[in-house]
Amino acid sequence: MEEKRKMRKKVKQLLTQLTDKEKEEYSKAIAGKLYALSVWKKAECIGITISRGNEVHTLPIIETAWCQGKKICVPKCHPNEKTMIFREIHSLAQLESVYFGLLEPIEEVTKEVAAAEIDLMIVPGIVFARDGYRIGYGGGYYDRYLQQFTNTTISLAYSVQIVERVPAEQHDIPVQMVITNDEVIVCDE
Repeated sequence: MEEKRKMRKKVKQLLTQLTDKEKEEYSKAIAGKLYALSVWKKAECIGITISRGNEVHTLPIIETAWCQGKKICVPKCHPNEKTMIFREIHSLAQLESVYFGLLEPIEEVTKEVAAAEIDLMIVPGIVFARDGYRIGYGGGYYDRYLQQFTNTTISLAYSVQIVERVPAEQHDIPVQMVITNDEVIVCDE
């Protein structure tokens, strides 16, 4: 969809204008808001990606979760089928760099975690609207995975990533909450 492509490009450009210091400060503010939520406090198992580039920093969140005794699982993509599964990791040493520099769990040293076992899913993306719809990286992995996921979904975003609306398609699944450095947006479906 052309409109999605343009929005993705525009927000990516805005993200390049943030300084490393701003990204670090904003990421800390976002993480603080996340830790204050009852859904975080209650969650025993969290699904999350390993951030890179201009994304909200997730490594401190992962380390905090481990310190709090929570299980962390990260996605393993299967590009041929355009599907993904989540696998539990106990350390960053259980990750390997795959295509596009993404860090994914090493299958031989991790175990698969069923969707029903994940209490809280941190859903990545580039552009986010207040109704919970998002524009991701274009692979559709999360929209396919979220069709079978029934627990809480939250996205983490810098405030420059928030727009009034994104064009939603039939298969798009909104998240329930978006946390930015400025606010916690509870999405109304």
